[in-house]
Amino acid sequence: LDDAGQPSVGSAFVVAADSQQSLLVTSYTTVESSTHTPAPAIYVRKGGQDVRAQLWTWDPPNDLALLIVNQPNLPKLNFAPQSPGLHIGDELYAISGLGSAGGSITQGSVADVSNNLIQDTVAVGAAGQGGPVLDNNGDVVGIASLSYHPLGFSSTGVFFTVPVSASCSHILRCPGGAIGGVGAQGGSGGG
Repeated sequence: LDDAGQPSVGSAFVVAADSQQSLLVTSYTTVESSTHTPAPAIYVRKGGQDVRAQLWTWDPPNDLALLIVNQPNLPKLNFAPQSPGLHIGDELYAISGLGSAGGSITQGSVADVSNNLIQDTVAVGAAGQGGPVLDNNGDVVGIASLSYHPLGFSSTGVFFTVPVSASCSHILRCPGGAIGGVGAQGGSGGG
């Protein structure tokens, strides 16, 4: 639910899974009302099925939250390697879990990049916040957000994407660049 008591929608993606459960990263804004007591239940829709999720941890300044679902071995997305990194002009794609075909994708490009932000032109709506932002290789470089304003102001027509490395710093354990805890983060990239 949002601040007005209406259902809140957003996207999430699997970052780790094992034989018992899967970890999903999403936007704090999407699950904010569940950080209070009493908290509304959180459901993740997968293939038309609603699955109850547990809010494990969250980080409001970076608009990040970690969910756990009791669904084993869900397919996970790989984090992009830290090198060579993003450059101005690189193409990016935001993935939303909502759309007539079960998902949607928007395309844009990198406008600026630093350690704590990716500024880009990838359009993101409320349903897309919390979803992955991918590079041309299909690897996650960031988390889509409408509420992440690392410079203290919002921008019009250009968005701030939370770098995927922030999830390692704030809501996951990523020793050596690999996600710890449940399962293992796929691929050889660092987070």
